[in-house]
Amino acid sequence: MGLTGDQLLSKLAALANPHRLRVVAALAANGRTYVSQLARELGISRPLLHLHLHKLEESGLVTSKYELSPDGKALNFFEVTDFAIELTPAAVAAAAASLSAPNKSDE
Repeated sequence: MGLTGDQLLSKLAALANPHRLRVVAALAANGRTYVSQLARELGISRPLLHLHLHKLEESGLVTSKYELSPDGKALNFFEVTDFAIELTPAAVAAAAASLSAPNKSDE
């Protein structure tokens, strides 16, 4: 079964940013890592990275887990989820048929 229209929109919106594409690419290439390390690898600030990670996590593209380091510091580790998005005309048509009703503010 494919993604619902709302799920597809959420995932595509999350990926529609160069920083978020780089985050997913880094996590896919290097595996799970904590925020400070990922921010250094990508050359962006931790607050900006947190915003992008939050968007990716909301859409189900990454997951996070807090763990304690040996010295007692709480580290937030992120990893990419296993996902596949099929973008064909038929998949888009099927997803569009399941979109929730638009809000008046969206019109």
